[in-house]
Amino acid sequence: MTWTPLHAQIHRTIHTRNLFSRNNRLLVAVSGGQDSLCLIKLLLDLQPKWEWNIAIAHCDHCWREDSQANARHVANLAKTWHTPFYLETANQPVKSEATARNWRYQALTKIAQCYNYQYIITGHTASDRAETLLYNLIRGTGTDGLQALTWQRPLTENIILIRPLLEITRSQTEQFCQKFHLPIWEDSTNQNLKHPRNRIRQQLIPYLRENFNPQVEANLAQTAELLQADVEFLEQTALQWRLEASADGDQDNLQINRRILQKAPLAVQRRVMRQILQEILPHAPNFEHIDKLTALITAPNRSQTDPFPGGLTAIVQGDWITLN
Repeated sequence: MTWTPLHAQIHRTIHTRNLFSRNNRLLVAVSGGQDSLCLIKLLLDLQPKWEWNIAIAHCDHCWREDSQANARHVANLAKTWHTPFYLETANQPVKSEATARNWRYQALTKIAQCYNYQYIITGHTASDRAETLLYNLIRGTGTDGLQALTWQRPLTENIILIRPLLEITRSQTEQFCQKFHLPIWEDSTNQNLKHPRNRIRQQLIPYLRENFNPQVEANLAQTAELLQADVEFLEQTALQWRLEASADGDQDNLQINRRILQKAPLAVQRRVMRQILQEILPHAPNFEHIDKLTALITAPNRSQTDPFPGGLTAIVQGDWITLN
């Protein structure tokens, strides 16, 4: 095996960030594109050092004419590398990016549960992190949306999603694949500019790189990394305030003491209300939902909101905000 600086970097990242340990069972999502091929090559090369049990999973969305050929291509690579291979095929073509992403994670989780894999590993890069930050910023988001691609997050109680390449750019994965002559499967949908993410990747990022900062991807990814730590701190701080302000210290109670929350900074007030709404609304709360509930912290007695999605309203009753 040829040991490259990228091997050393990923080995160090896995160790210092404690992403996974020796002998873990890793299910690696491989689309056949350059990022996922770079990922699986790195992990297979590091496998003797870590003694992992590695398998490859591929999800066929059935939205391209060549999707079956793509799946066979990845299956052949797994066979060449003497690595277990699992394929999940959509029952019907998945149309939108969001639907595809949700189905893909469900499919990967299903495979991991069936075959007892503790970790699902994906090839998201610093470039993906930069694009996600820009995409969410343009649509309108808070700090949570700007740091959306994190190093790890739980998918179920026993399965964790890991993204080891978040400090590696797409140009680095391309160079790595070229160096080792890895057979990249080109996904034609990546060139379709009707998808906003493709326009960000094909047009906006190159424009920013050429006219503003050659290191724009790495710098935006670093911003997302900084924001991730901020969000973790704010979430924990808000949870402490929420527990203190909840009736009987029960965070599931739909009553909250506004006199206590009046002492908290606005950023914490909003995050407390966001945590509450996330648990009771059928869909994720938007800024308007959060802001109208936050406004009740200082509103006159008997003030109330118009109904939230699902029909709940909030009303001020003395020191308390009650949702019912």
